[in-house]
Amino acid sequence: MSGVQIRKYQEEDAESVKEVFTLGMSEHIPSSFVHVLKQPLTQMVLMCTFCALITSSNSYLLPFLAVALLLAVARLGIVYMFNRYIEATLSSDLRDVTTSYLRSPDSCFWVAESEGRVVGTVACLPAENAPGCLELKRMSVRRSHRGRGIAKALCRTVEDFTRDRGYAAVVLHTSMVQTEAQKLYEHMGFKRIREFVLPEAAAKILNFMLYEYRLDVHNSKEIRK
Repeated sequence: MSGVQIRKYQEEDAESVKEVFTLGMSEHIPSSFVHVLKQPLTQMVLMCTFCALITSSNSYLLPFLAVALLLAVARLGIVYMFNRYIEATLSSDLRDVTTSYLRSPDSCFWVAESEGRVVGTVACLPAENAPGCLELKRMSVRRSHRGRGIAKALCRTVEDFTRDRGYAAVVLHTSMVQTEAQKLYEHMGFKRIREFVLPEAAAKILNFMLYEYRLDVHNSKEIRK
């Protein structure tokens, strides 16, 4: 990780942080589309549409065009959902990182900087549904700087902060399509403790799972209440 510095967020990092987050989330659109294609419901709809049209039209062109249109609509739907999530995040905690993460002693936001450029981010704050734990959030590294140990260093930064603040563990959530993130967290010692489907109707229909991970930091200090 030569030439990379991990430091606390500064106000001038705002636009770079938003860019890193947006690019990182957008990378998961193709894998999410593949997940949708693998679902039995999707395959059934495509097959029924194709068979119904080829039977009624006696032509291969119309069924193929209809299936292509359905696939295009499905991909646009996925793009829309990701863009909606990105916009919601940019309008919430990333709109004012200082207020969201740097006003409390038990939360923080870090960036990884290389040659004056923000190439990675991570944050943590007290977990709402896990007393005594901090939640790791906004982990992202630019594609051009992956494979250099930056993500591992960002994880360790959160782990050390969690231990220093007297919390018992780090928890986080990641989606089923973020396979590289899952490998990273498991390599760092995180254990998957829960799997659940998002409450939105589309997520339930498409069986889009979220995974919850936990890393006990084996802290000897008194756990904060």
